[in-house]
Amino acid sequence: MKQELLDKTREITDFTSGKQANKSDLCKRFGLDESLPLFVFIGRLVNEKGADLFPAVLYKSLLKKDCSLFILGEGKDSIESELKSLRFHFNKNYASVIGFDEALAHKLYAAADFLLMPSRVEPCGLNQMYALRYGTIPIVRRTGGLNDSVIDIGDGGFGFCHVQASVKDVCDSMLRAKELYKNKKELKRIIKKCMRIDHSWDISAQEYLTLYKSLTP
Repeated sequence: MKQELLDKTREITDFTSGKQANKSDLCKRFGLDESLPLFVFIGRLVNEKGADLFPAVLYKSLLKKDCSLFILGEGKDSIESELKSLRFHFNKNYASVIGFDEALAHKLYAAADFLLMPSRVEPCGLNQMYALRYGTIPIVRRTGGLNDSVIDIGDGGFGFCHVQASVKDVCDSMLRAKELYKNKKELKRIIKKCMRIDHSWDISAQEYLTLYKSLTP
């Protein structure tokens, strides 16, 4: 977690005020309603990442005016163009920055309530791990590293998972996330659970050592 890139930082025991402060700062900067759940996507705007789904997902979601969305990335020209055009219709609930901005990416991780990753292909995936450390709940498609690293809340986990890379599946997962957002006590519990997950090499290295020792005659 690159704290030097953030205006507000908090430890796991006092994350609520820090996340809200970062969310407030970001929403004021881009003219979004901070009282609504904030969904973000950070990454390449290409089909492999499921970014071609976003124009339709955003349109369906923003019509309800019950959430805010932020897209940061660059990629396929047609996707970029559609995402830009949506800003003229939903400027109070939607913002996007076309391009790569590392400082802004970290601010989005820190401010967002939910991270969207509807990838068609994801051999490993790092964004969902970054999000967890920032207390941002991942919404992912069950594929590759996303399937390995994110467990659905319905299965006792800490994220929202869907099977298909489709507009319907993404919107359904977002609907589940909005319901969680209304339950502040449960939301806080899940965020704490996210932030306690350790994907560092310390644990992986220990598992390898344990395995090697078990093979030693």
